[in-house]
Amino acid sequence: MDKAKPFCIPKREVWEAYKRVKANQGAAGVDGQSIAKFEEDLKNNLIKIWNRMSSGSYFPPPVRRVDIPKDNNGTRPLGIPMVADRIAQTVVKRYLEPILEEHFHPDSYGYRSGKSAIEAVGIARQRCWRYSWVLDLDIKGFFDSIDHELLMRAVRKHTDCKWVLLYIERWLTAPVQLEDGSLIHREKGTPQGGVISPLRNQGLDKLLRKLLQIGPLLVLPAL
Repeated sequence: MDKAKPFCIPKREVWEAYKRVKANQGAAGVDGQSIAKFEEDLKNNLIKIWNRMSSGSYFPPPVRRVDIPKDNNGTRPLGIPMVADRIAQTVVKRYLEPILEEHFHPDSYGYRSGKSAIEAVGIARQRCWRYSWVLDLDIKGFFDSIDHELLMRAVRKHTDCKWVLLYIERWLTAPVQLEDGSLIHREKGTPQGGVISPLRNQGLDKLLRKLLQIGPLLVLPAL
């Protein structure tokens, strides 16, 4: 049956992606469906995801936008995908993450598998005894202004897998739904909170390494 589909995506990958999403929990998306509700018809829901991804007919639903407060009295927009969409994103992430991982700088700690902000703090404590300076750099609106074409060009340098490229491109342009139900169609940027965040983090990682050719660098997740 798998061979009749245009894209060869093993059912096992969807199952493994579901287990990872379940472990991470998370809030419901625009449909209000929790993980517990999704599991009420688990088999059919997972088969539906696999069938649509394998046939090329999977189109991401809108992402629910929530504004979370920042320390400077501003807000940061957070995108919350539906449970099914998080599973689909995780299928792509499981394929792409091992390919991209080797290209990250060892001191990049932002949202990477096996890395954490706590670990970065430990490294910073060690280095504060060796260096007499600290540079704190925040690129305002970096993720909100990412050029989709440039990001896809970067992804294509690492993979030519057609279904991976297809769905990443669709996720980049998926609309955002505000609390009042209105939709915002995106031509640039990517919402924070999605499963495939390491894609954009690779772009930030490379940019910072070009800008800061001055010594040790810790790339931390935004707080």
